Amino acid sequence: MSAAPIGYDPKTFKPRTFHDRVAGFSAGTDDPVRYLEECLAVIDAREPTVKAFVTLNRDGARAAAEASAKRWKAGTPLSPIDGMPVGVKDLYMTKDMPTQMGSPLYAGRETHEDSAPVQALRLAGAVVIGKTVTTELGFSHPGPTTNPFDPARTPGGSSSGSAAAIGAGMVPATLGSQVVGSIIRPAGFCANTAIKPTLSALNRGERQGMSQSHLGVHAGCIEDMWAVAAAIASFVGGDPGHPGLTGPATPPAPIRPRRLIVLETEGWVDTGDATKAAFQELVDRLIAEGIEIQGRAGNAEVDAFEREIDNSLELARDICGWEMRWTLRNLAEKDLSKMSDSLRARLELAEGMRVEDYRAALMKREGMRARFRRLAETADGFITLSSTGPAPLMADPNNTKGEPGITHTTGLPAYNAWTSAVGCPAVTVPLLTVDGMPVGVQLLGAHEADWKVAGMAAWAAAI
Repeated sequence: MSAAPIGYDPKTFKPRTFHDRVAGFSAGTDDPVRYLEECLAVIDAREPTVKAFVTLNRDGARAAAEASAKRWKAGTPLSPIDGMPVGVKDLYMTKDMPTQMGSPLYAGRETHEDSAPVQALRLAGAVVIGKTVTTELGFSHPGPTTNPFDPARTPGGSSSGSAAAIGAGMVPATLGSQVVGSIIRPAGFCANTAIKPTLSALNRGERQGMSQSHLGVHAGCIEDMWAVAAAIASFVGGDPGHPGLTGPATPPAPIRPRRLIVLETEGWVDTGDATKAAFQELVDRLIAEGIEIQGRAGNAEVDAFEREIDNSLELARDICGWEMRWTLRNLAEKDLSKMSDSLRARLELAEGMRVEDYRAALMKREGMRARFRRLAETADGFITLSSTGPAPLMADPNNTKGEPGITHTTGLPAYNAWTSAVGCPAVTVPLLTVDGMPVGVQLLGAHEADWKVAGMAAWAAAI
């Protein structure tokens, strides 16, 4: 018998947070060891149904928490996230746990190395508690994770375990990644606050083979989200050749925008009526707050941008396919039978591409980025949905829009593909409830405006 849905009520849902426990660490009335055991108790209770983790390192986590407790007692914490339990998406290397990437072809794979962001977490004193489930190689084929509010629904992908662990209250923060929609969409499905920062703002370590891959953070609140991102930026910076995350290390206070551009994106046509109505109610509240709202109607520049990004899913498919072709060929040579039908379809489509096709896709993407930069100068930011609605049922096979031959079983990333292509910062917050499930809303802004976007998201969450 499957577990019954818990349901989502924003009035009663209390995500796990860390920043508000730090004062107790300093005063000696609380400590990271106690905090970790609280997390492990929730994991023990909910993991059999949610299945957010592929690997847990309890002994290593307890040792790290004990070391953190000693530093707090001595008044020498390494950073604001010293002692914070963090889950790491199983695409990133960890020296003390396997990195299996959601694929049987990598089962038991030990690298004995930390990826750059994982190294940063350890240098900041964070407690790396385990590896969270990802879809196969971070693409469409799902893992076993379920939605923390309804086990019959998907948690989203590819950062499925990272998002579900936050929604289930297991840990205060996790690492996720996004090439198309893999941070923002699952975060919205699971009532996370999450950031997909400016492209290359956070060092991706070995995960730099895809030109629009982003490292991001899932959390229960803006404060913890920003603290983890800032710690990674402080200890390992951004990708080589990039300045890294900009803005103060302190979490942003709410920033009230004066003017926001509402974007429909290619996802609007597939969005359910209830979700559209809920989003419009939010926009009406913003207008009532005195925020100037501009959409595509009556604004030629916004309309032109909407048309520019209308085929972002197909664009992402082609760019990702070409850039992953050599990896997929190697895996097929090892054992084609251990690749999902979805991954084989991606390889087949990529094999049909020519280098001229890839160059044309890159030119298209550069045009999108140029138009976005011009449009971003005309407003404080952008607002749109994080998904076409609440999380669909597990393995729902109807999400094929824009990518012939590829089925999305973890929700359609139609609101996300353009943001990954453009590389702008996006923060999702759980502002809507539809059919008893959370639906996220994205705040976005100009490149390098991550701190401001997070501040606008904090403001929107409080209205």
